[in-house]
Amino acid sequence: MRYDLNLLPVFIALIEERSVTRAALRLGITQPALSNALNRLRDALQDPLFIRERYGIKPTQFALEIAPVIAESLARLDEVLVGRQHFDPATATRHFTIAANSYVEIVLMPSIIARLRQLAPGIKMALMPFGSDLAETGVISGTTDMVLGRIVDPPDNLIIQHLMDDGLACVVRVDHPEIQDTLSREQYEQLRHVNIQPPGRLRAGLFQALERQGLRRELAISVTHFLAVPEIIAVTDYCATLPRLVCNHIAKDPRLKVVPAPVDLGTFPVQIAWHVRYRNDPAHQWFRQLLVEVAAEVAGNT
Repeated sequence: MRYDLNLLPVFIALIEERSVTRAALRLGITQPALSNALNRLRDALQDPLFIRERYGIKPTQFALEIAPVIAESLARLDEVLVGRQHFDPATATRHFTIAANSYVEIVLMPSIIARLRQLAPGIKMALMPFGSDLAETGVISGTTDMVLGRIVDPPDNLIIQHLMDDGLACVVRVDHPEIQDTLSREQYEQLRHVNIQPPGRLRAGLFQALERQGLRRELAISVTHFLAVPEIIAVTDYCATLPRLVCNHIAKDPRLKVVPAPVDLGTFPVQIAWHVRYRNDPAHQWFRQLLVEVAAEVAGNT
């Protein structure tokens, strides 16, 4: 029996989006065109595949059973066909969707964008937030090109690559009445602190590091982004414990100064994760190598 392979991405979009409207937007086609493709799929597979509900569509049991097979088949086909394509960064046009946490946006993205502008001006990026749930990013299904940040408990269909490690330091206002160039353990525990509480694992990592060292911290306020910290620290006697490379950016503010943490709080990794379907994609391979090179340069500036 002969199948129209063009219909298979339609099936995957529907099974993941559970919405005809969202699937059509994702595929860049009209809803009537998608409905037509769905009808052809139903005829070919002899099953309704999706049942309309109040807030979308629900896959049939048969659709759920064949979804992993179709997804894996498309991934293998991508590996074979895309791997044969030639990629010239100077002339290529490509759009990468990347899930990144706020740390990556501040520390790595400016250098990545500058490098792309120089070497591959036709490549564009769209960033989406990355918290602690890989499933929410789309990287597990391959709809998102990659995730940048700290990767915890990845599934088997993701490839993980280590980019760099970073440590932690402290930030206070430059004319702090009690803190000079160093910060003692006693001073750290007496100060009030600004806590970064973004979605994801960084918060847990810092709390665990403090707990390992038996270091207490009195929180004055929790914020959701690194960019909120300088304005708060500049007008208070508070302290913030931040990644060292974020501190390097904050240190450019003349109102603030960076001091070492009173104890060794260890390091945390920054990693890339991508779906196995992109393993042999020449453009993806080139972009990943660019990330590795940029991360090495940025980490070398600590």
